[in-house]
Amino acid sequence: MADNLPSEFDVVVIGTGLPESIIAAACSRSGQRVLHVDSRQYYGGNWASFSFSGLLSWIKENQKTADPCEGNTRWEELILENEEGIPLNKADQTIQHVEDFCYASQDLAEDVEEAGALPKAPASVASASSEVIEEVSGTPEAEEKCFPLEDRPSGTKDEETFPDSAAGSEPECTADHEAVEVTSLGEKPCDNVTPGQSVQEVENNEAASIVEAAAEPRKITYSQIVKEGRRFNIDLISKLLYSRGLLIDLLIKSNVSRYAEFKNVTRILAFREGRVEQVPCSRADVFNSKQLTMVEKRMLMKFLTFCLDYEQHPDEYQGHKDSKFSDYLKTQKLTPNLQHFILHSIAMVPEADCYTIDGLKATQKFLQCLGRYGNTPFLFPLYGQGEIPQCFCRMCAVFGGVYCLRHPVQCLVVDKETRRQISRAVLITDRSILKASSDQQISILTVPPMEPGQPAVCLIELCSSTMTCMKNTYLVHLTCSSIKTAKEDLEPVVGQLFSESTETESEGAGEGQKPQILWSVYFNMRDSSGVDRTSYANLPPNIYVCSGPDNALGNDCAVKQFHYDGDSWCVVGRQAEAIFQEMFPSEEFCPPPPNPEDIIYDGDGTQPEDPGFGNPSETNPETLPEKSTEESERPSEE
Repeated sequence: MADNLPSEFDVVVIGTGLPESIIAAACSRSGQRVLHVDSRQYYGGNWASFSFSGLLSWIKENQKTADPCEGNTRWEELILENEEGIPLNKADQTIQHVEDFCYASQDLAEDVEEAGALPKAPASVASASSEVIEEVSGTPEAEEKCFPLEDRPSGTKDEETFPDSAAGSEPECTADHEAVEVTSLGEKPCDNVTPGQSVQEVENNEAASIVEAAAEPRKITYSQIVKEGRRFNIDLISKLLYSRGLLIDLLIKSNVSRYAEFKNVTRILAFREGRVEQVPCSRADVFNSKQLTMVEKRMLMKFLTFCLDYEQHPDEYQGHKDSKFSDYLKTQKLTPNLQHFILHSIAMVPEADCYTIDGLKATQKFLQCLGRYGNTPFLFPLYGQGEIPQCFCRMCAVFGGVYCLRHPVQCLVVDKETRRQISRAVLITDRSILKASSDQQISILTVPPMEPGQPAVCLIELCSSTMTCMKNTYLVHLTCSSIKTAKEDLEPVVGQLFSESTETESEGAGEGQKPQILWSVYFNMRDSSGVDRTSYANLPPNIYVCSGPDNALGNDCAVKQFHYDGDSWCVVGRQAEAIFQEMFPSEEFCPPPPNPEDIIYDGDGTQPEDPGFGNPSETNPETLPEKSTEESERPSEE
């Protein structure tokens, strides 16, 4: 296979994080010969998602103490007299203080294997030094129908389809997508009918089982979590997509959205006076809310209407430009209840260091994103955030990009030290933090600082319909700026909202019992969002630097990075679009792919080799919303 690979490339991209993957896709789409390499055995870098067993392997790997002197220096013998080699760090130094805890029953857990797991590859195959070419690929049978994002009424029914692989997972340990069963209402599998039973008896038995399951929630054990590990897709960095954000616009423009599916975040929560409650977002929610008085409803609607086009009313805020947003809210005759909702659940800005203009912009962005796909401004990708980098990798491969995993690049540049850190926690729990009529809720909650000097904590709770956890469990992500270790920063919030007691200790609790933590992991991740060319010394002019994830809620920093300088928002980082335009100023950034009938092949009339994706439009005709008819065609992959 290696003999058939090209020996020269126009662009070499190191690392498969989100900005790197976007650049690789854009370069490949514009006709450049792209080689995309990663020393890891999974896609996504620090943007990756893992199955439960994959995450346990990641934890074990990052709990090791790396030897800074360890490394292969044989590359030095290959440097010519007119060349200069700059060594790269071999070990990943962006993850620190990894601690995991199990609170669920661990009976017989050591003998349990993950259901459907493939046999482990020999150590020689998985070694970092092996030169194994891993192309992003799938089969026509595994490729599922996906349709692109578009504007549609918020009442449109969600449709769920399943991509062929999980981003961030090892090729040997991808999520078990085929095992996910989707049953329409009223659909009764024939396998459940035994001889001698009537259909009515089966229906009665099923109804009884449902009632029994609702009355007595099943206890989740650690062995069950391990066995159902492929049901989990756990993100290293927790983010949501603003429905009118830069990344959504790019996914639609490039038609990469056909590789992924998304669900709308169903509710936004607030934590006040020790209670979790739902925040009304839309006009209908505000006027139907029982939490607000009629006077508060009018006050809230008046203020939100002003924020939607606040630039047209400069007299309303010019005198408060240098004031904190929290102080400005007090001047607007808003009740403390409304001030809390706006600050922490709508604008979602820090109380201590957010000024009036920043707060108004954040509130305006929230309101502008409402209604595009649902009653909240946010979307979440099925199978986890790590699907997004892999979607762009697929686009790159479709247009000829070559992928090499487990292939470290040993010399180039060395990263400088940076002290910015993100504190992260991931919890598997047995119930939601706020009970609702439906247990399939995707929730976001901003917990205000509990003490002066502490950061606010962003909490995202995912249900099983997001394909990130097994049934009867929830996956909870907590994120904040680091002050100490992740456990020290986040444990006070975890203690407020969840129970860390073991399953035995929590038995017999009443209706108001907090969700029980079944398993958790804490770690610190370096915030490298400010890294650019100035962070490195003596870079050649044809080498560009991508930054890593930040602790912001959205993904816009991966497309463009913005900074507010007091008067306007300006680009300060060289992320995907800016880097691409600097490399190829005359090329369009990620244009839509051509229709298959418009593709002209080489002179001999033969079609290029199939990269392995298949064409789902041939085997699984897509049922697309009316507006996406012109986007329904897939690029030719034959």
